[in-house]
Amino acid sequence: MKVLRHKYLINFYQAIETTSRVYIILELAQGGDVLEWIQRYGACSEPLAGKWFSQMTLGIAYLHSKGIVHRLSAAGRDLKLENLLLDKRENVKISDFGFAKMVPSSQAVQSSPSYRQVNCFTHLSQTYCGSFAYACPEILLGLPYNPFLSDTWSMGVILYTLVVARLPFDDTNLKKLLRETQKEVTFPSNSSISQECKNLVLHMLCQATKRATILDIIKDPWKSISESGREKGVEREAKQEGLGLNILYQK
Repeated sequence: MKVLRHKYLINFYQAIETTSRVYIILELAQGGDVLEWIQRYGACSEPLAGKWFSQMTLGIAYLHSKGIVHRLSAAGRDLKLENLLLDKRENVKISDFGFAKMVPSSQAVQSSPSYRQVNCFTHLSQTYCGSFAYACPEILLGLPYNPFLSDTWSMGVILYTLVVARLPFDDTNLKKLLRETQKEVTFPSNSSISQECKNLVLHMLCQATKRATILDIIKDPWKSISESGREKGVEREAKQEGLGLNILYQK
């Protein structure tokens, strides 16, 4: 965590070790977390959802890009609404790297129906430590899974929840959850969610062979993520930050 520095991550400042304790000093996020915001105010407008989702996307893209820069890659293991904190200006700060995994570089793994090779350092994880409501079907089935595509599934769950104010899948029963994740996610019939937003969610909440990568998400035409109330779009900001995503996510 010490080496990770990004404006949409909770930054690490210092660790102080005593004879009996370790104190970790982190950046302060005064705005609570996104789950608390939704519980208080309900579903986000698409412009606000686009702002928060695009900020999260850039933070995750930065983590994924570490696979290219340092021959390692950080893939979030517990990406969920509770771990998206808000600063005093209501900008997203990704927090809690307790389950983050450094994925070592390895020989390229050949593509198969069960997963998609997304870069030259593909590494399949065989352990899961996150929250099942945000878990991709491969994890629920107990299969080796691509941690980068696992992240984008979790991002799909997060975006759905931002605009609908409830999780797309019921995780109170694991068997039911597994059945639900095998089907196409549905949206409330009375919602005003744009088709472009729905299409992006569906592109993330699908089987791994068709699932969106971070680069796909950054390039997505959904207006709220491409503009998100800011002067520059997510793709341009990613390029300015030097994220090697075209290399990282070659198809």
